[in-house]
Amino acid sequence: MKLKNFCLITLIALFTQLSVAQEGLPIYSDYLTDNYYLLHPSMAGVANCSKLRITGRQQWFGQDDAPSLQTLSVNSRIGETSSGVGAIVFNDKNGYHSQTGVYLTYAHHLMFSRNPIDLNMLSFGLSAGMIQYKLDETSFLADGFDPIIAGIEQSATNFNLDFGFSYHFIDFYAHGTIKNVLANDGINFNEQGLSFNNLRTFLLSIGNVFSSINSEWSYEPSVMFMHKDATKESSFDANMKVYKNMDFGKVWAGFSYRRSLDGAEFLDGNGVSSQKLQYFTPLVGVNYKNFVFAYTYSYQANSVVFNNGGFHQLTLGINFGCRKEKYECNCPAIN
Repeated sequence: MKLKNFCLITLIALFTQLSVAQEGLPIYSDYLTDNYYLLHPSMAGVANCSKLRITGRQQWFGQDDAPSLQTLSVNSRIGETSSGVGAIVFNDKNGYHSQTGVYLTYAHHLMFSRNPIDLNMLSFGLSAGMIQYKLDETSFLADGFDPIIAGIEQSATNFNLDFGFSYHFIDFYAHGTIKNVLANDGINFNEQGLSFNNLRTFLLSIGNVFSSINSEWSYEPSVMFMHKDATKESSFDANMKVYKNMDFGKVWAGFSYRRSLDGAEFLDGNGVSSQKLQYFTPLVGVNYKNFVFAYTYSYQANSVVFNNGGFHQLTLGINFGCRKEKYECNCPAIN
């Protein structure tokens, strides 16, 4: 394996923590494009419409083996029952690593409203998934023999679970999820070459939608906290979205700021400096009748990076099987 290839992989792993392979579905900002089900299984079937969403993400255009991600998700209420189901298929590639997975979800929604038009709902969801991890080492031995490199495409398939809850009260919502509940060996290794089988990640999202009576405008601030159990890394998202009601549906725009709470050290001349990962992500979208179109762009603002920009993502969606909006609330994820 060439030294420059090793350095490239190290830099990518260090400064693109959002793209780390072998952790199941990567956590970007696409959940803000009316796609909370990608993060929280308890959101399956929560809305008055069934939802189909397709996303495509490409980083660093012009760079070979740059990270890319494609997802397809669908979720729906089961008839007039209190249960919902969903499915997610994804393909994630990051340099020599890649992973392909499928999740199936069951969710149950408990109503506490005294009046059926008032939203007061607690939801629980469980996703079961199969993920195939691959590590392509076929090009690592171009310069000779290395006893720790097999020179083949390694692969492993693991089973895992995600569990979470959601609570909606009129215009307020909160979600909590534990991803990768089970231990997976697979081809996950730490820097000492030991099996790295704890992929557990904790997520907590809180938000509220504000608007004036009879106003066409509404505002949705929200935050998300993420913690990785094995490495004790934590980060947060601070988000703001603005909606405007139109004759054909809605147009909306937003901004997300992600910051790591843990620093990474690097050599700076004769000394050692540190920096914390931070991303700025503007997003725009339109709900045209039953169709959803959205675009996000992320800029990485750090001193030492492989590439600052070029994080492009598109979301296409369709709502189908819609029922009449029955809740009097500003709750885009429900109504």
